Amino acid sequence: MRRIVILLLCALILPAHFLVLAAQVSPNRKMNMADYEKRKKENVTKEAGLTQDEAGKYFPISNELTQKKFRLHRDHRDKMQKIKETSNISDEEYRKMLEDDMEVKLQEATLDKEYAAKFEKVLSPEKLFKAQQAERDFIQKEVTNFRSEGRSNRR
Repeated sequence: MRRIVILLLCALILPAHFLVLAAQVSPNRKMNMADYEKRKKENVTKEAGLTQDEAGKYFPISNELTQKKFRLHRDHRDKMQKIKETSNISDEEYRKMLEDDMEVKLQEATLDKEYAAKFEKVLSPEKLFKAQQAERDFIQKEVTNFRSEGRSNRR
């Protein structure tokens, strides 16, 4: 039961990372990812009540999972872009895009399941829940701030 809860949490929370990475950015504006990662780590550590040892074990796993999901989605996006560049998309190509969408979701769920076991080894379910909740909340705030800054700069 605990694994199911953790798996569901991972499936719901971790995709929020991609909101930050996929935020629409003008060519002149870039997010300082090193600063972002530092602030995220500090915030999550504080909000979840992680010790330095726990944080030192949690973040490498979390970052590794995020990178794998990012590559998965980037590859999927590249495939979709190639198909969309065709002026007349056939039903077969649309079918292929739908199947690829499902495959990406399955691969992402497989990653979540694989990493749920890794997370369980380094944090208690309570701290894991709090860490992932804090991470999701932080990401949502950052995306909102980043987008609102972009709107105010365009005016």
